[in-house]
Amino acid sequence: MMELAFRLPHRNPRAFLAMAAVGWLALYLALAPMAHALVSALPVARESRLGGALEFFFYDAPKVLFLLVAVVFVMGMVNSHFTPERTRAILAGRTEGAANVMAASLGIVTPFCSCSAVPLFIGFVQAGVPLGVTFSFLISAPMVNEVALALLLGLFGWKIALLYMGLGLTVAIVAGWVIGRLGMERHLEDWVREMPRVRAIAGGGAVALGARIDAGFASVRDIVGRVWPYVLAGIAIGAAIHGWVPEDFLASIMGKDAWWSVPLAVAVGVPMYSNAAGMIPVVQALLAKGAALGTVLAFMMSVIALSVPEIVILRKVLKPRLIATFVCVVAAGILAVGYVFNAVL
Repeated sequence: MMELAFRLPHRNPRAFLAMAAVGWLALYLALAPMAHALVSALPVARESRLGGALEFFFYDAPKVLFLLVAVVFVMGMVNSHFTPERTRAILAGRTEGAANVMAASLGIVTPFCSCSAVPLFIGFVQAGVPLGVTFSFLISAPMVNEVALALLLGLFGWKIALLYMGLGLTVAIVAGWVIGRLGMERHLEDWVREMPRVRAIAGGGAVALGARIDAGFASVRDIVGRVWPYVLAGIAIGAAIHGWVPEDFLASIMGKDAWWSVPLAVAVGVPMYSNAAGMIPVVQALLAKGAALGTVLAFMMSVIALSVPEIVILRKVLKPRLIATFVCVVAAGILAVGYVFNAVL
C-alpha cells in the first residue's frame, strides 16, 4: 500500500498535483474556524489575554506550517534545476555589476540558509566568481528567500512582500558591489586563496515531472523537518506578544517617532539566530501591537542575514577585517531599509 502511494505521482503526476492542491486549499480555509472552535471548547474566555494568545497560536501555527510546506514543495521542484554546481556555473566568469544582480536574484530561488550558503561561498571562490558577487549571493540567499516572501505574501499581502524583496535585493546587490570595489581579496584566509581553481560544470538536462515531485517531497522533509521547531517557537513568542505585551510599550520603543528604534532593533537582532519561518510570526505580532514596519523588518533582516552562527563559520574563510566590513556594510543597508520603510509607510 505504501509502495502504491509512493508510485502514484510517477503514474499520473499532474493529477496528483491537482488533487494535492485542492486538498491543501480546503484544509487551509478550514484553519480559522477550527482555531475558533478549539478555543471555544476550552475553559478559557476568548476575550481574555490567554484566550487571545491561544487563538493566535492555534490559528497561526498550522497556517504558517501549511504555507511553509506548500512553498517549500513548489520551490523544491524548482530548485531541482538549481544544484550547487549549476549555480556556480551560472555565476563563474561573470563581471561585477550585472553579476551582482544575478547572484542576488539566484539567492531568492536557491534553498540555502545563511550557514549552508557558506560552503557555496568557498565553491564560488574556487570557480573564479568575484568576491563581491559571492557576497551578494551570501546576503540574498538567507534574507530574500522563497520562505520569507511566501509567508510575507500570505500574512501581509503582495505590497509588503514586493517591498521587502526589492529592498532586500538592493541591500544584497549594493553591499556585494561595495565589498567588491574595496578589493579585499587579500583578507580571505590563506588556505582559501591558495585553493586550486576548478571549472564550474553546467551539468544536468531537463528533469521529469515525477522526479521534480520527488525533489519537492525531499525538500519538505529536509527544510520543514529542520525549521518547524523555530516556527512553533516564533509563533509562541508572537502569541505571548499578542496576548500580554501592551501596545503603548511596543509603540514607544519600536515606533516611527523614536529615531533610535531602527539601530536598536538591528543591534538586538544581530546576536540572535533564527530563520525567516521563525521570525515572520514574531513580525506579525509586533506589527499588530503598533510597532513600525521599517523597524520590525530591520530587526528581522538583522536576525536572518547577520546571524552569529554565520559569522562564526565565515571566520574560517575570512580574516577579521573582511568580516567586520561585511557586517558593517550589510548593517548599514538594513538601517537604510528600516528608515525608508518608516518614512514612506
